Amino acid sequence: MNKEDDMKDVELNEMDQEKLPMTGETPTGTEKNGSVKVKVPEDTEVKFTGLSKEELMKVAGTTGWVRTRWALLVLFWLGWVGMLAGAIVIIVQAPRCKPIPEMNWWNEGLLYQISDVSAFSDNGLKGVEEKLDYLSQMKVKGLVLGPIHTVQADNVNALELTLIDPEFGSEEDLTSLLERAHRKGISIVLDLTPNYEGVSAWFNSAAAVAERLKEACVYWLSKGVDGIFLSHLSDIANTEAWPSIQAIFNQTEETKKTALMGSVTGLSVDEVSLLLNRSGVDLLLTELANPAGSGVRQAQVIQKLYSGHLQTSLGWRLSGRSLGSPAVPVRLFQTLLFTLPGTPVFSAGDEVGLKAGEKIQAMWDLESITEDANVTAKTVQEERTTVRDFFKALSDLKGKERSLLHGEYVSLYSSATSLAFLRLWDQSERFLVALNWGNVSDTMTLTNSDLPAEARVRATTDTENLAVDSKVSLEKLELGPKQAVLLSYPYPG
Repeated sequence: MNKEDDMKDVELNEMDQEKLPMTGETPTGTEKNGSVKVKVPEDTEVKFTGLSKEELMKVAGTTGWVRTRWALLVLFWLGWVGMLAGAIVIIVQAPRCKPIPEMNWWNEGLLYQISDVSAFSDNGLKGVEEKLDYLSQMKVKGLVLGPIHTVQADNVNALELTLIDPEFGSEEDLTSLLERAHRKGISIVLDLTPNYEGVSAWFNSAAAVAERLKEACVYWLSKGVDGIFLSHLSDIANTEAWPSIQAIFNQTEETKKTALMGSVTGLSVDEVSLLLNRSGVDLLLTELANPAGSGVRQAQVIQKLYSGHLQTSLGWRLSGRSLGSPAVPVRLFQTLLFTLPGTPVFSAGDEVGLKAGEKIQAMWDLESITEDANVTAKTVQEERTTVRDFFKALSDLKGKERSLLHGEYVSLYSSATSLAFLRLWDQSERFLVALNWGNVSDTMTLTNSDLPAEARVRATTDTENLAVDSKVSLEKLELGPKQAVLLSYPYPG
């Protein structure tokens, strides 16, 4: 083959190379003309093995890293000690809460006295049981029932303190009442005043019936009664049998304490104080001075009893019906009783403002006034419904606010016809009570380091000038005639 033929072969090979696929492979799979076949793996993993133990120990032992570790350690402990010291300072400087004083069920709200069970309900004890829902709505904590035992007026031989007069029901009715009342959180106290229909409550000789009274106390307490109430307490408390009667209540092993209660009338404040000390009763019910009397006198009585005795043993009552005056500002004295230090005690009907001579049935008629009733009847219904709603609101506050339940009492102001005082407890909401039962307005100058510039109205008898939830200035508190207001303000810190 000559030289020209070789040149032609070279040209043909170059032409064929241009026609080859882009893969650069020859038909035989060989690589040609500098074309390189490169295979790239789909997943490339890079492994970091880090320092070996020996390498790490060499690095960690260097001067720089040693100093760094010491610096971090010192900072950690300084921070920990600082936080601990800060927590201790906060605990030491923070105001400590006062321990809650020991209280019993009769200190947790109002007591409701049903002296005439038949007048309260046509069905006697069964009727009282039927009204338990109503009493629960009024936030009643305890019922004082009766007397309901058997006796003939002024006839000591007919006295049976452990038998229920059939006029009121049976012992089975009382047991049923007890069970349902307890389920609703209402305690039952029996009034065992012996000669309740006679001239002398104790037949002119309390010592003559003392042994029978002791037997009755043991009997009824064993039946589940929560306490015993005795009117004209000074008569029986002065007998030799009294310590043994009192001991019956101190020996109860139940978790719920039973109460020995009593009431007095016509005694001076000094005599009441002496009786409280001598008798050792759990609760002594005292009547407030005449509402038409001096506010200065009211303040003195309250302050003397409060300062000399535990408020858990103080009970207060004031029945509008017993006063016999339609001009008695019922809601004003409801405010007073609910805010005094101690237990408020109301007679059935006081919550709607019944007056002397009015039957308790009028209270139940409020729910059944017909549309065709006259204007007078409707007006009376509206007034009594307003009084009852006010009563319920105060009762609710009394049961849940610590300052009203067991707070300190601080007298602020008193005049011939007005009174103002504070109730406060530790860091709880403070309450200021102001009352004016006079016939003209009274501007009260209130002075106390705890008082703010203004306070919030929580309950009021004067909704036109002192609306509920409005703010009132305390610099010069003006209160209209026959008006009362309950104010509150937060703990000043």
